[in-house]
Parts: sequence; C-alpha cells; structure tokens
Amino acid sequence: MKWLDQVPLAPLALVALMLAAAPFAPKPHLLEKLQMLAAGQLRRPIDVFDLFLHGAPLAVLVAKLVRMSLPSA
Repeated sequence: MKWLDQVPLAPLALVALMLAAAPFAPKPHLLEKLQMLAAGQLRRPIDVFDLFLHGAPLAVLVAKLVRMSLPSA
C-alpha cells in the first residue's frame, strides 16, 4: 500500500471527481452504469469498461482517504 501513500491527494481528487461526474449532461456515466449494474443490465464489455474507467479513480481516492484517516503503525 506504499504506492497509495505516494499518490498526491489534490490531483487524485480532481481526476476522481471529474471522471465521476463526466459527462455532465444528461447523466454522469458512473451513475448510469451503477444503475445498470443494480438492474442487472451491465452486460456489454463497453459498459463494464465505462464503469471501471469512471469508478476506479474514485475508488482509489476513497482508499487513500481511509488510509490517511487510520493511525500510522
């Protein structure tokens, strides 16, 4: 997890929030793909790729924030 400590927070937050919200209209891809996943309609490879592309930076940001909040050993 050392690599996570080396990732700068501000650029990661910017990339994560931009990709999570893109495209801004009519509905963000991440929200659309999560709704498809919940409905069991996430079947095409491009949809799975979109979910990963738009969600991965946000997952890394959450992991970094959780790691920062834990007391260091």
